Amino acid sequence: MRRLIRSWLLAVAGMAALGSVAIAQDGNAASASAAAAVVTPSATTAGGNSNGAVAAAGGGVAATEPQPGDTNAQRGRSQPGNNAPFWRGVRDSGRTPGTVNNLQVGERGVLIQPFTTYPGTRLTNAGEAWRQIRDGWIIPYGGSLVVIVVLALALYYFTKGPLGGHEENTGRVIERFTYFERAAHWSNAIAFVILAISGLVMAFGKFLLLPLVGGLLFGWLTYALKTLHNFAGPLFAVSLIIVFFAFLRSNWPGRGDLNWLLKGGGLFSGKEPPSGRFNAGEKIVFWGGVLVLGGIVVASGLVLDKLIPGLVYPRDDMQVAHIVHSIAAMLIVALFLGHIYLGTIGMRGAYRAMTTGYVDEAWAHEHHLLWYEDIKAGKIPAERSSASHRLEQPAA
Repeated sequence: MRRLIRSWLLAVAGMAALGSVAIAQDGNAASASAAAAVVTPSATTAGGNSNGAVAAAGGGVAATEPQPGDTNAQRGRSQPGNNAPFWRGVRDSGRTPGTVNNLQVGERGVLIQPFTTYPGTRLTNAGEAWRQIRDGWIIPYGGSLVVIVVLALALYYFTKGPLGGHEENTGRVIERFTYFERAAHWSNAIAFVILAISGLVMAFGKFLLLPLVGGLLFGWLTYALKTLHNFAGPLFAVSLIIVFFAFLRSNWPGRGDLNWLLKGGGLFSGKEPPSGRFNAGEKIVFWGGVLVLGGIVVASGLVLDKLIPGLVYPRDDMQVAHIVHSIAAMLIVALFLGHIYLGTIGMRGAYRAMTTGYVDEAWAHEHHLLWYEDIKAGKIPAERSSASHRLEQPAA
């Protein structure tokens, strides 16, 4: 019995010794594995990762440390969703024109324009200053000017009626405009109407038309009108030059102009003061509208259409050109509305003069007495067109 117990104790002791040896061996292997796990990432980092990666003890995904000089792509790996390098470039682009993250963005890499101020604006970036001028001055005040002129003309028409018609026609006619003058005038007038309508729709359409017709139709309408605007602009510029030289000789200041202005052209007295072929009001339209405002509109429009060869078109210059173009356009529309009114429904016989070229002697006597007297005195011919361009004289 004693021998059996002794043999059993020896067997248990031997098994315990073997287990201790096995545990010791397993511990040494685990330590070696842990050391390898620490050393291996260091070697990898030294070979290819400049930021220095530290692996998790359990073999997880390596994490990189963001560096101040990281590009946006590198920051996307180290801190996904952090676009700080890009927005630093945006901030600095307005100060130093160039590139952002080695990528050309916008005009010379400028994403935020330098700070500036225009008359009537606060100090802000140039793009915001342009928006303040357009939305705070040009749109409300320019629109108000056009509306006031239309209402004033309507009020005058319904209270005073059209001018003229106080003398009976004689049946004898005088050529007021030659074929060439009428062709130049109508070319310029058609181009102006296209430009005025399309420009007004582009300026005020989103406030007046967009709520009525919806975005789809309004988008197509503005696209079509913008295209017409671009094509009518050069036609207006060329015809404006022709009109200027065609009517220049008759629009120099002359006798009777000051008296005509002092009496307000007879708009309220009912009797028009004596004037030459063109009265002082028409000369104001010629010099102020055709030459000054027309020249400004054409010059700024050529810049906006980028039609001047060799000219650089940076955004700040284009913004200034748009401001000048819009202000001059509002003024010329308001001025020419009065001219169109008097040339159509505002004065009897005026529209026929521009369609047929002829006016009755009674019309010339009533509205342009000095011109009529010069014709009667033989200083000015009663008809200037050649036989090939002469139309049949209208009936009295």
